[in-house]
Amino acid sequence: MSEKLRVGIIGCGGIANGKHMPAIAKIQEAEMVAFCDIVVERAEKAAEKYGVEGAKVYEDYKELLKDESIDVVHVCTPNRSHSFITIDSLEAGKHVMCEKPMAKTYAEAKAMCEAAQRTGKKLTIGYQQRWRDDSIYLKEACDNGDLGEIYYAKAIALRRRAVPTWGVFLNEYEQGGGPLIDIGTHALDLTLFMMNNYKPKMVVGTTFKKLGQQKRAANSWGDWDPEKFTVEDSAFGFIVMENGATITLESAWALNVADPREAVCMLCGDKAGADFNGPDESLQFNYVKYGRQVIETPNFDAGGVAFYEGDRHPDPKDVECRLWYNAVLNDTEVMTKPEQALVVTQILEAIYESAKTGAPVYLNND
Repeated sequence: MSEKLRVGIIGCGGIANGKHMPAIAKIQEAEMVAFCDIVVERAEKAAEKYGVEGAKVYEDYKELLKDESIDVVHVCTPNRSHSFITIDSLEAGKHVMCEKPMAKTYAEAKAMCEAAQRTGKKLTIGYQQRWRDDSIYLKEACDNGDLGEIYYAKAIALRRRAVPTWGVFLNEYEQGGGPLIDIGTHALDLTLFMMNNYKPKMVVGTTFKKLGQQKRAANSWGDWDPEKFTVEDSAFGFIVMENGATITLESAWALNVADPREAVCMLCGDKAGADFNGPDESLQFNYVKYGRQVIETPNFDAGGVAFYEGDRHPDPKDVECRLWYNAVLNDTEVMTKPEQALVVTQILEAIYESAKTGAPVYLNND
């Protein structure tokens, strides 16, 4: 490798500009040297803002991959192209961070895992909700056994009226689905991560297109075009794991719910429970102590000293990026393993399949 890790960005749209490139810019050991987008003006603008002097711009990602000096690639394209761009990048000798979800289908995601194993290159998926300060705290509590055996959980990603109206979010061909694969995937990943349970047995799912055809719907990002709204507006899943643990998944971009919340979970163990129903949706634990019910809310403030507030909430995208580059630099295991993201995609696909057939989907994890 060169003195600095040389990074290529494939896809220079919203997620690259909002998450990946600003986070990489804070990594001293990395530099962005190549940018690719099918709209070449977007790549040019990204190169001007984030690239090193002489950074190259491409319209075809395969041309970018021919540059043998590039060490790391970030795949920030629509879901449909995650798999083949990632596989091509791995085959070209690059380490890859692919934005969530891993892929549209389980078969595509599995092929990505196999390519990483075959090439020996590192692959991770962008699930930054794991790296919120409250998520990190909850994970430590779960791993320490504070909740005991977690046998029931809810993965929650519910918006009242927050449909993304830009890009290809409403395009089923490009994305594979709507809120389930967009934000439900974060909630499910977080829940499985906390439970450390990646062996689903049976899935039942339903999807709805009830509000997507409405007009003047008071959407946060302005009215959507009903003609282009080709995905579900809400989706729900019931998941039974091999050990009997049960998870319900709730996801929606538009739902008549007065208490929306996103990328959170509820966990019920035989020792204690945890949820994000505290003040201002804060993390809280519930358990019994000395024969009394107790609710405990951790304090994530870093102040307590006059004239000093502290860094209360490190940005999850920055934490994720730092962990990723640490793994590449030190040749250690990635923190978000592709095999974990593979199970998330497997379950999402099963929910969509069950919704279409009206029947349960039984999964084989051999």
